[in-house]
Amino acid sequence: MAMNMEYKNKLTIKITITLIVLLISRIGIFIPIPGIDHQGFSSNIIDNKVINFLNIFSGGGFSTIGIFSLGIIPYINSSIITKLLVKIVPQLEEIQKNDGELGKQKIIKITRYFTVIWAVIQSLSISLWIKPYTFNWNNYFILDLILILTTGSVIMMWFSELITEYGIGNGPSLVIFQNIISNIPRNLTNYNIQTTNNFLTITSITTLCIIILMTNILIQDSKRKVNIISTRQLGTLTNLKEQNYIPLKLNQGGVMPIVFASAAIASPQYLLYTINENDKLIKPIIKLILTNNTVYLLVYSILIILFSYFYSSIILNPDEISENLQKMGASLPNIRPGKETIKYLQRVINKLTLIGSLFLFLIAQLPFIVSKTTQLNIFQGLGTTSLLILVGVAIDTAKQIQIYIISEQYDNMME
Repeated sequence: MAMNMEYKNKLTIKITITLIVLLISRIGIFIPIPGIDHQGFSSNIIDNKVINFLNIFSGGGFSTIGIFSLGIIPYINSSIITKLLVKIVPQLEEIQKNDGELGKQKIIKITRYFTVIWAVIQSLSISLWIKPYTFNWNNYFILDLILILTTGSVIMMWFSELITEYGIGNGPSLVIFQNIISNIPRNLTNYNIQTTNNFLTITSITTLCIIILMTNILIQDSKRKVNIISTRQLGTLTNLKEQNYIPLKLNQGGVMPIVFASAAIASPQYLLYTINENDKLIKPIIKLILTNNTVYLLVYSILIILFSYFYSSIILNPDEISENLQKMGASLPNIRPGKETIKYLQRVINKLTLIGSLFLFLIAQLPFIVSKTTQLNIFQGLGTTSLLILVGVAIDTAKQIQIYIISEQYDNMME
């Protein structure tokens, strides 16, 4: 009984640490940076698609320009860059594969360096972008803004790592989860309340929410079981029936492919404000992507598929799986170890990734379909990307809590 109370207290402490860190990170967003006409700036960016999208992950930070405005975005971008470099640069791949915990720490350190560099670049871009809304725009103001925003981004990176190490759940995911939750009341407030007086409208919205959530849960938990058999099972026929398996998820990248595809498809809107008005080559192409629904959907679907395959290649390596199976003295039924196993696994992973990415694309287009068929635009403000992230993070955090409780109970039993 005393042991049960002990692990419950540990879990309570972890949850408390997580909530305190999330609260502090939320407060920092609303501490304004001096020297900016915040009211004028906020009123002029309401319809900016890029800012509206970035606000999903910063909790409205890009609208307020507070000390934590950059939020976790530089850290996430840096993580992607680092993972890409690990796949491209053989030395980094060797460090990650063979150096154990020391190699992991080296990769984390590289990610932190990239976070600082990325935060400086984004801070400089913001300082140039908000120039019309500053009271005294000069080199000192630019330097101050870069230092404040970069420091805030580094603190947010530290907060997310604190949650991951001492709290419960994945730190960066929980920060994004909190920011999305905080944006929901604002999105609902901006929506025309009069349209929600209709019972049919409310029912349609609720039904669509349930469909999106259930489909996302189905995608998150769906997996293909690839049976494996070890040499120890070959002794008797009865053991052959109790086969182990490799669980290959339908959607290995979770919601990240749709997050980065959405960010990429929103970037042309920003380019329209930055490129020369007389540019007769790039500007028509950007306008075609943004205004033509067919072209937009085609580009968006391609981006989701590409990012899905990218994440799948990072998480799953058929060569490593095949090598580990050989080390364990296991193999796939009716498939030779080595090259044939690698080809089979790659074929299965490619099929699963394609199906998962198409599911993500269909879910992402539900708001567009609903707005065209029912004239309801409420989901255009909230976005299925937000719903996908909310469900994905909630499922992952709940599973981590369950795993923690089970592992603590197991440790107590062993003691």
